[in-house]
Amino acid sequence: MVSENVTPTTIDPLPIEPTTAPAAPRRARTLAVLGDSTAVGLGDRIPGGWRGVGPFVAEALGVDADRYLNTSFTGARMRCVRDEQLPAALDHRPDVALVIVGMNDTLRSDFAPAVLAERLDDVVGALRAVGATVVPLRFHDHGKVFRLPRPLYRALKSRIDELNEAIDLVVARHGVPCLDLATVPGTYELPAWSVDRLHPSEFGHRLLARGFTDVLAEAGFAVPEPVTLERSGGVATSTLEHVGWLLVKGVPWLWRRGRDLVPHAASIMLRSAAETAIERGRR
Repeated sequence: MVSENVTPTTIDPLPIEPTTAPAAPRRARTLAVLGDSTAVGLGDRIPGGWRGVGPFVAEALGVDADRYLNTSFTGARMRCVRDEQLPAALDHRPDVALVIVGMNDTLRSDFAPAVLAERLDDVVGALRAVGATVVPLRFHDHGKVFRLPRPLYRALKSRIDELNEAIDLVVARHGVPCLDLATVPGTYELPAWSVDRLHPSEFGHRLLARGFTDVLAEAGFAVPEPVTLERSGGVATSTLEHVGWLLVKGVPWLWRRGRDLVPHAASIMLRSAAETAIERGRR
């Protein structure tokens, strides 16, 4: 029998956990850019020199001019970034470091993806050790922009794929953000490229800068002045300059770099022919 005098059990309400406000975006105070001619800004000519992706990112992040460092130079390869550019970048102690390098390595006969991965690992590791958020650049299929004979195109694409695999390895090892140029809207549109089709135009550098700042925003950085795609301040290239570049620089460059790629292209053609012969033999 249940007693009628049983006092009802009362349940104390659970304590309300205080809500944690989302962390405010981090403000980047210092920026370093390391790399090759794209990092220099080639393709975005202004009176007195080159501008390009670095200044656009610095402006978007609100980094003062005296806290922005660009160590890049034309023709730089991965070893140049590690051995010649990295020391100054470390002294700068950047909050953010952009690394744009590797394409020059793909065009040389001594191309070695494992060595590139080792050198990039050194760069990323050292920059992270001084507190930098490092953002390497992963490359696009450049043959879709710069037209090459089919064997050279296949040779270059295979090397870019191997370069990207090396970059992916380092990115995964360190857990750093990375910008994949192939996924940036507009990458394969001709207005994004300068007259040489090797370097971004002003518009292309703005696309690249917007891509970097989008990645940095996802990593928790404030972007107080988002990159605009509106062209401003760049020097337009005339048709005469376009033709002159092709004759004076474009064709000679293709000849020089083509000679470096020919052995690799020949090996790809032979391997393809062998695979075709084997496949036909199975039929």
